[in-house]
Amino acid sequence: MLPEILFEDNHLFVVNKPAGVLTQPSGTDQPSLEGICKQWIKEKHQKPGNVFLEAIHRLDKPVSGIVLFAKTSKALSRLQESMRNRKSKKIYIALVEGHLKESKGTLEHYLLHDDYRARIASQNEPEAKLARLHYSVLEHKEDDTRIEIELETGRYHQIRAQFSAIGHPIVGDKKYGSKVTFKNDSIALHHARLVIPHPITGALQTFESPPLF
Repeated sequence: MLPEILFEDNHLFVVNKPAGVLTQPSGTDQPSLEGICKQWIKEKHQKPGNVFLEAIHRLDKPVSGIVLFAKTSKALSRLQESMRNRKSKKIYIALVEGHLKESKGTLEHYLLHDDYRARIASQNEPEAKLARLHYSVLEHKEDDTRIEIELETGRYHQIRAQFSAIGHPIVGDKKYGSKVTFKNDSIALHHARLVIPHPITGALQTFESPPLF
């Protein structure tokens, strides 16, 4: 079943990924968002042969929200360049355990990609990469806090590892220390807004997807 399509033209394909679905194939028999979308495009547009579709960024399997695909190699290289040059803006909504004391702040750590998880590291460790994000509190709930997050860097499991490191793991994220279960074994993290220049026109494109929590 095809996820909700947020935008499509000759260069871009933007969808709302459900939690529990891989973004890209993993070499297993698990379905992936990329594979589902390729099949839909092939059938919808009656394309012979292989369909070109490449994710510009990935969301972890238990995370929901906006995924941007390039439909051409030219769009892919230009979108990747925009990401590298930080011309894009990625906003997430999350529920974290407990109550954050500050209404807004910046988290800065060094991370290592370590056996299917991110590990907080020392700045001096080889391969350690700077991870920085900014957050603001939207609402304090009884046992957790709803926050908006803007990524400045895009490291593996960055949001999950950084909030765990300060004692406020993402609700449902048992890999990073959450003590509660979220719906359908997903986690309360959603990619809600993406702003990026169109790879051909250069005009800023804004895609939005409100979370279901």
